[in-house]
Amino acid sequence: MSVFTAHTAETVPAAARPSVEAVRRRIGWLPAPVALMAESPQLLAGFLTANAGFEQTALEPLEREVVVLAVATTNECHVCVALHTGTLTRLGAATELITALRAGTPLPEPRLEALRRFTLAVLDHRGAVPDDQLGEFLAAGYQPRHALDVVLGVGTYTISTFANRLTRAPLDPPLAVHTWTPAA
Repeated sequence: MSVFTAHTAETVPAAARPSVEAVRRRIGWLPAPVALMAESPQLLAGFLTANAGFEQTALEPLEREVVVLAVATTNECHVCVALHTGTLTRLGAATELITALRAGTPLPEPRLEALRRFTLAVLDHRGAVPDDQLGEFLAAGYQPRHALDVVLGVGTYTISTFANRLTRAPLDPPLAVHTWTPAA
């Protein structure tokens, strides 16, 4: 049973309308998670603002998706995993990379694997990453700025994954091809 309203473009609270319209213009439809987050205009605006900031970080698009998938699989958000699997596919990511990210297993590319492990360390240690794990991340060619960019990604997608799980956001039909279920 859900107590959350899956708003339509017509029923969203007035304060959420600009955010909802921006999403609809950008992707052409109103995703269920956005419709549900719209119940709290501040949550929706906060997530979208944080996401826009994350998109402007020094991490490359593929690297940002590694961060997102590490958070989404750890937090077991089927919506985020499906959505960002589609993004990885559009970016031309190798099937082996996508499969490993979805399974939470080591990545075939060492630099991206260092990023995935660092993201998991940020999550596991709630930011207090041990020096040796930070050192491994930096030794893979990342800079201190990238470590902070990962923190922004973790925060952004913690908002999204927690909201999606709390509201029990359904998977929109266009994402069904990328359906994901957490390993038992």
